Amino acid sequence: MARLFWLSDEAWARIKPHLPHGQPGKPRVDDRRVISGILHVLKVGCRWQDTPSAYGPHTTIYNRYNRWSQRGIWQRLFAKIAAAGLFQTS
Repeated sequence: MARLFWLSDEAWARIKPHLPHGQPGKPRVDDRRVISGILHVLKVGCRWQDTPSAYGPHTTIYNRYNRWSQRGIWQRLFAKIAAAGLFQTS
């Protein structure tokens, strides 16, 4: 099994303020866990359905990635983080 990827406390502190909030509907599951799962899939190249269960349901991880991609959230998040400077992720 591949090593799991988790966002560091420093990385999470820089990312968290830029995440969408106040959205209608059910409260989102743990953002840090899901984003760590998304980054794990992108880093190791596994299929969404092969995401380790420690990150939560693979459908949740895929849906978050897909929906945020369609809404341009990833691009905005990356732009804000890049503008803030470098940091370590783990």
